[in-house]
Amino acid sequence: MPRIFQVSVPSLRVTLSSIFRKQGFNSTDALYLAGTLIDADQRGISSHGTQRMAMYDAKIRHRIIDPHARPGIVRSKGASLLIDAHAAMGQLAMREATNLAIGLAQSHGVGLVTVRNSNHFGTAGQYARKAADSGFIGIVSTNSNPIVAPTHTAVPALGSNPIAVAAGYGDDQLDYDAATSTVSLGKVEVHEKTGTPIDADWAVDARGTVSHDPAAIMDGIRSNPRRAALTPLGGPGENGGGYKGYGLGLAVELLTGLLGDAPASIDLKGTRISHSILVISPEAYGGSDALAARVSQLAKRLRSLPSSDGHPVLFPGDKERAAIAQHHDSVPIDDVTYRQVRDIAWGLDIDEPQIVRVEGADGDGYPTTDSGTTIANETEDTGTTGDPTHHSSETATAWTTR
Repeated sequence: MPRIFQVSVPSLRVTLSSIFRKQGFNSTDALYLAGTLIDADQRGISSHGTQRMAMYDAKIRHRIIDPHARPGIVRSKGASLLIDAHAAMGQLAMREATNLAIGLAQSHGVGLVTVRNSNHFGTAGQYARKAADSGFIGIVSTNSNPIVAPTHTAVPALGSNPIAVAAGYGDDQLDYDAATSTVSLGKVEVHEKTGTPIDADWAVDARGTVSHDPAAIMDGIRSNPRRAALTPLGGPGENGGGYKGYGLGLAVELLTGLLGDAPASIDLKGTRISHSILVISPEAYGGSDALAARVSQLAKRLRSLPSSDGHPVLFPGDKERAAIAQHHDSVPIDDVTYRQVRDIAWGLDIDEPQIVRVEGADGDGYPTTDSGTTIANETEDTGTTGDPTHHSSETATAWTTR
């Protein structure tokens, strides 16, 4: 069983925000960024949580992300805006875009904001939920580096290009967030880190043959040129409907890079990512409370349907809400990610986050290596040389894989 650490949420928040602060972000932005990663971990979306820190650290050190950048409005027309992120962290650019889109929807009934020259923005759902929590419908998308092969080729040309939609309130809020590829790349990375085989048709090699080996998939995607690709939603070929995922991915390209006069995924090389958010006011349709009531009624009707396989029918967001209740005080982090965060923290003279429980390791208390030494003193098999300022090659090159 892979070793998983249950890490204290308050301690993790201090470590991550301190790292971001040392990297050049102001204290408000540093806390916000740490919160976005912890929120993903608490929702069970580890692919977009703390495990992204290695990528962010590498991009900041390679000056792909500018901690001091401030997004600015390029053009506006009625209910639409174009923002240039100026290489800011994607979360910060989209925080601004979301607030602007909500303001436009309040004034015009709808608000569309597209962001260009940005970076990875975490989970798409967090911005759609912000709109929904404010009484609107939120629809969010982003392009990304080319890692998805269109139908009938093995050449990666699209990003994972997620779409998020949110509406309503509370436990019955519709909270949909999914890649237009079969899975996000982050999920393959989690399997690679934990050594867990993939049992579905998530990716193909350079010949178009389905691969279930996460290490081989990641090696192929990290190579230049790439020798592996994720499959579009529906899988390879047409029989499983993969062309539909391909089409949805293209729709995201239209709403992001193409609309924003910025590169499409096929031309991206680690930066200049584009996002979009559409916020719709329900005031012309009965108001926010009436819409939320209709969403809630639909959620209850769908959940009440009889199961055909022993599993309950869920409404989008149900799994994440259950995960939040389970991970209020601590979140699970695989040992590879923990070591990466620890090394980054040590290199900046910051304490590593507190581990409260170990799963999949022998013994109790502070986790130990196979040789019996504590993680706090371990330098072997972590990609370090004993110097905490030295980052592993995996960490240093992680930014090239998105």
